[in-house]
Amino acid sequence: MTVTPRTKRQYEDAVSKIVAAFYSKNIGFGPRETRVYIVDDMVIVRLKGRLMPMEEMLLKAEHGYRIVKDLRKQLHEVTTKELGPEIAKILGYKVVGSHSDISTRSGERLEVFILDRKFEAAD
Repeated sequence: MTVTPRTKRQYEDAVSKIVAAFYSKNIGFGPRETRVYIVDDMVIVRLKGRLMPMEEMLLKAEHGYRIVKDLRKQLHEVTTKELGPEIAKILGYKVVGSHSDISTRSGERLEVFILDRKFEAAD
């Protein structure tokens, strides 16, 4: 039996688990740590991890920084099409937009999903 989250923290935990599992399944390895914060109409996902070996190699090349950033931007566009609806299903709100960035030094990523209205969890 699936338990429906009721508190904001429970929703954040549920989204965190879905995001970590999604990246593990679709990229081959997941983040070392995933934290989710729901603030007003935003779902902020902080993924601590590492760069892919291919990205580490690219960073050694001239303009490698830009190539890695562009690669991750394209990856975000593809994954958001699947991940956005999963987040919407958990929260019961429509995801209307998203933004992403990665640190090429630490591999840490931030992803922000924009909801169609301010999130309110039942207490």
